[in-house]
Amino acid sequence: MENLPIYIHLVFVLTVLLSVWLFYKAANRSNSVLIVLFSWLGIQAVISLLGFYQNSYAMPPRFGFLVLPPVILIITLFVTEKGKQIIDSFDMKMLTIFHIVRIPIEIVLFWLFLNKTVPALMTFEGRNFDILSGLTAPFIYYFGFVKQNLSRNVLLSWNFICIGLLINIVANAALSIASPFQQFGFEQPNIAVLHFPFVWLPGCLVPMVLLAHLVTIRHIFLKR
Repeated sequence: MENLPIYIHLVFVLTVLLSVWLFYKAANRSNSVLIVLFSWLGIQAVISLLGFYQNSYAMPPRFGFLVLPPVILIITLFVTEKGKQIIDSFDMKMLTIFHIVRIPIEIVLFWLFLNKTVPALMTFEGRNFDILSGLTAPFIYYFGFVKQNLSRNVLLSWNFICIGLLINIVANAALSIASPFQQFGFEQPNIAVLHFPFVWLPGCLVPMVLLAHLVTIRHIFLKR
């Protein structure tokens, strides 16, 4: 991983910072959200730099320490009154434009494939069509919220389709990691997400993207 071109690291870190900034704006510039995001990024940076995730055959799977806390947090936000108050304060327009970050993420994944750290199936040349979510986000934002020409059903459909695209790549990526559960990518396992800074992709960016969709869907239903 140390032989990767520096521009890959740079573009990825800038994408993470852009994601945090857009999410911070969507959260109405909540300092609490900013503190949580940077704290989690910092914790995962330290853990990954110590090589904790590189033993992908450890049991229980160490990858769980990366992805389970954000999942638990998302569930907590949706089942507690305080959590509901937080997510209901988010700006649906900003949550939609937030998804443009999926474009540079897909570009970085393609570069990682070219440098033999992820399998081809994780790119838009393989099974990953998640870049479509990023490319369509500006149109959904403009026609759905600026011009208000899109119906509630169209907005819901777009969000559900994008969640499907996200689940598709997450499943393929997880099953491509060299581990007892590996099903794909045997010719080139997914090793990038076990190293810094790319642990931030499954540990922070994916949960943020998922949360943005789920909060938007909740907002749409509440406006019924």
